[in-house]
Amino acid sequence: MAPEERRAALIAATIPLLHEHGLDVSTRQIAHAAGVAEGTIFGVFESKSQLVVCSVIKALDPQYTLDALAAIDPATDLRDRVARTAELIHARFTEHAHLMSAARKLILSPPEPGTGKPAGHDQDAHQRMMSSRQKLHAAVAEIFVPDAARLRVSPDRAARILLLHCGADAFGPFGEPGTFHGEDLAALLLDGILTSDDTRTILTGDSPASSDTHTHTDTHTHNTETDRGDQTPC
Repeated sequence: MAPEERRAALIAATIPLLHEHGLDVSTRQIAHAAGVAEGTIFGVFESKSQLVVCSVIKALDPQYTLDALAAIDPATDLRDRVARTAELIHARFTEHAHLMSAARKLILSPPEPGTGKPAGHDQDAHQRMMSSRQKLHAAVAEIFVPDAARLRVSPDRAARILLLHCGADAFGPFGEPGTFHGEDLAALLLDGILTSDDTRTILTGDSPASSDTHTHTDTHTHNTETDRGDQTPC
């Protein structure tokens, strides 16, 4: 088997093990899954860390999600587009939770003091991961572009908020991935959590109560004028 084929086979064997064990996966487990001797790994990879980094990058390739986002019809209703986008992004985050955690530790961690390099010492891997993030962000922003004139924030900002909420639900301590619904996030982003009356209060400064008072006052004034009219001599 050629070295590149052997590397590809080892990466393919490593990805499901990372989903199951995270960074605790051992080279013995990888070799067993690939059906090779443990020493074979170090014939094509410098270290276990290098194999894991390559496997994480391969598994987190965003192309599948990018294609799915591009397939969303821009002519459909904004609410439907946002809900579908939220479902796709959330599914990606929850499916790859272990791998994304590994990526943050091995690839996206802050540079080591005095080196300017990521802690994993793989500048190429860091750049590829950042490029994937940027592509995903741009694809989500594109979902909002057809309705940009209706938004109070830019499509770029709207995309960042959507990604933030999906990430917090998938990885955060208060997340509930099993109960996530794209429609709920679409409603939160597009409508907020205030009732329509409360929204009117914020935008106009006029509360429902004061509006009712105005209506009552206007009615009372009209009735008074009518009564006076009845008392006016013919």
